[in-house]
Amino acid sequence: MADNKPHYSAQELGGPPEQAEAEEHSMGCCEICLFIISLLLVLLTFPISLCVCIKVVQEYERAVIFRLGRLASGGAKGPGLFFILPCMDNYIKVDLRTITFDVPPQEILTKDSVTVSVDAVIYFRIQNPILSVTAVTNAHMSTQLLAQTTLRNFLGIRSLGEILSEREAIANELETTLDAATDPWGIKVERVEIKDVRLPVSLQRAMAAEAEATREAKAKVIAAEGEQRASKSLKEAADVISQSGTALQLRYLQTLNSIAAERNSTIIFPLPIDFMQAFAKKS
Repeated sequence: MADNKPHYSAQELGGPPEQAEAEEHSMGCCEICLFIISLLLVLLTFPISLCVCIKVVQEYERAVIFRLGRLASGGAKGPGLFFILPCMDNYIKVDLRTITFDVPPQEILTKDSVTVSVDAVIYFRIQNPILSVTAVTNAHMSTQLLAQTTLRNFLGIRSLGEILSEREAIANELETTLDAATDPWGIKVERVEIKDVRLPVSLQRAMAAEAEATREAKAKVIAAEGEQRASKSLKEAADVISQSGTALQLRYLQTLNSIAAERNSTIIFPLPIDFMQAFAKKS
């Protein structure tokens, strides 16, 4: 079976110059004729031809030059000035700055059958201008589409709890996977961030009700534990007071003092039950 993959020289892909020279193809008769005609055209129209032959690329750009349909030797040009031959060369500018892509919200069915909407941000840049032009039709669009499908595939095998609690780990795995997949295109994925995980309104209400019920249950347990401890303390105090009648009188006087400090107009005097029983027997 024939190999249909494109082949590039070693210098074009960043290899040593010696290997690039060995791979450089020889020019045919037609190419030599066109080359001579282009040079003559440049010389005859000099210096007006300089406006067409001399190009400038910015510090953050590179120019990939094609000469008669083949990549020109020397790799990508720039930054600064470079020279092209009319009728033979055409070039494509490639921006090397980091590109920010906002992944649209993706409707994802999680492992536990919950539908969530997730959006993310991808930061990537072109690190090999030649591959970004020759290996893929549109490097930016291909990277964006790959980011969307990879995000859906990664989150589809995880439960809702994992997505909410392991966002940073998932983002790191996404970055590693995207970087490996886009490396043949000359793309470097620098960072992946999951922006937001939106849940359906019905699920939000159910989770809020569950959280409220859990808090109420904990509050009741804490109140019951407090009453249990208070009852134990009251039982211990009653046992101590019952061992001495004087202690009961002192507690009685302390209670009267507390009532009097509040400036109440009515004071209730408790009477012992034994005292009341004595009057009942006489009557």
